[in-house]
Amino acid sequence: MSQYNLRSRGPLKVELGHGPGALTAAGELKPPLGRGASTGPVVETASNERESSSTLLSLGDGQLFVVLLTVRLLNAAVVQTAHVPDEYWQSMEVAHHMVFGYGYLTWEWQAGLRGFTYPLVFAALYKGLAVFRLDSVTLLVLLPRLLQGFFTALCDLYLFKVTRKLHGEGVAQWTLLCQILSWFMFYCGPRTLTNSMETVLTTAALYYYPWPQEASTTGSSKQVVMYLSLAALSCVVRPTAAIMWIPLCMLHLVNSGSKLHTVTLHFIPVGLGALTWSAVIDRIFYGKWVLVQYNFLEFNVLSNMGSFYGSHPWHWYISQGFPVTMATQLIPFIFGSVKFWRKQMLALLVILWTVVVYSFLGHKEFRFIMPVVPLAMMSCGLWLHWLTPWLRVTTVVFLLVTNLPLALYTSLVHQRGTVDVMSFLSQEADRHGQDMSVLFLMPCHSTPFYSHVHHNINMRFLECPPDLERRPDYMDEADIFYQDPSAWLKNNHGPDVPLPTHLVMFNTLHLDIEDFLTEKQFSKCAEYFHTHITLERRIGNYVQVYCQQQAT
Repeated sequence: MSQYNLRSRGPLKVELGHGPGALTAAGELKPPLGRGASTGPVVETASNERESSSTLLSLGDGQLFVVLLTVRLLNAAVVQTAHVPDEYWQSMEVAHHMVFGYGYLTWEWQAGLRGFTYPLVFAALYKGLAVFRLDSVTLLVLLPRLLQGFFTALCDLYLFKVTRKLHGEGVAQWTLLCQILSWFMFYCGPRTLTNSMETVLTTAALYYYPWPQEASTTGSSKQVVMYLSLAALSCVVRPTAAIMWIPLCMLHLVNSGSKLHTVTLHFIPVGLGALTWSAVIDRIFYGKWVLVQYNFLEFNVLSNMGSFYGSHPWHWYISQGFPVTMATQLIPFIFGSVKFWRKQMLALLVILWTVVVYSFLGHKEFRFIMPVVPLAMMSCGLWLHWLTPWLRVTTVVFLLVTNLPLALYTSLVHQRGTVDVMSFLSQEADRHGQDMSVLFLMPCHSTPFYSHVHHNINMRFLECPPDLERRPDYMDEADIFYQDPSAWLKNNHGPDVPLPTHLVMFNTLHLDIEDFLTEKQFSKCAEYFHTHITLERRIGNYVQVYCQQQAT
């Protein structure tokens, strides 16, 4: 290896990181890509120090959080599209029902599959607005997302802190940047999904978890209680979070000096405390004792009834799910995981375990593996930190130009019609009051509901509950409707049945029910762009509203 001239290079300092371009104590240049790397302490020139420094890293944790909070609040304000029904129907809609006394509770709440802990967060927010008479539709829609943006900023901060604890300040810097640049975290982080909150709680718990790299692999008593409490709360919010925490808790138990002490003084008390909290909260709002964690796992895991809403091949998370959530960050993830597999062994095993277990379930979604994304960002951060400065800058620019357009398109353009139409209906309800009624002729739960209208008017949609009795010939209301839309409308809205004043549908349905619309004197009164890309025939490019002529 060539010697490096130390003269005219300025003062030297010992560096704990291992990035290329640093100098060894002997004055040798640390090799860049492809030539190996030193594992001991190295010295770095002042010029290299300036290259690897960051404005964010000169801030304290509190100041850094202010920066992250600003970013995520802007992120939350930008997100104006729909992703999946659960972001409304399992959080905001439930909270609206809890506070204002009306709102639709889906079949899961009738079957006791969902817990009230997460909706309670937004119910408290709604209650505050109601007390001060600030419960406008604008605030009811915007503030929950801003609040989730606040939680996502906490997720970012704890990812920075856990990475700093495990790999040092420099790696933490680049890991945090990768998290901020992630199109998927931008798209999903501020949404009011249980998966988003599960990700926040899991990442915070990982900071307190006693990692094997630490001097003490058992952790202090306070540290253990903190990580167990946050992990338990994540399981209360979404029971399948236990999948990720099972191997981590087992490893902690194996490394414990006194396993009986750990189980009796930490695991059992925290677990019972979380279950007690969940049971009491659900007892208050269900009006009876319900163990939602068991019901949820029994339905989705043991019975695999979730496949009613779509089934995917076993390899979906490997071939599509994980690659799509990572997008172009899959490249530094792979390189970082291969290069630093020893440092990342536990994190990589947790990612692999989670993806494999979820692969056994028939119903799969991108958001289900969201909690492993921050762990994956650690590998990206390790790789970026190791690169030479010019390769590092090139990679960051590449990640920016490939992630930002995707984040903005999915957050501002793709699938926005079903959200925009609710603003129109809310304005119509202001005009017509109780005389207004709405029928949604579209796949079930396509739009938000009362939380986005905030008027107790008559609204109905095509329902699609699963067949809990597993009848082979079962068809839900939505399937029956789409078999013959005109016949369904005639059967359900005959001469003696009052017609709704407003019909909401995708533009693809218009030709199928054109005669009905003409006969009943409906005319198009609003239309909103929804998406450029339709993945199923029931979804259109536009959302249309048809109003009875006397209602316009």
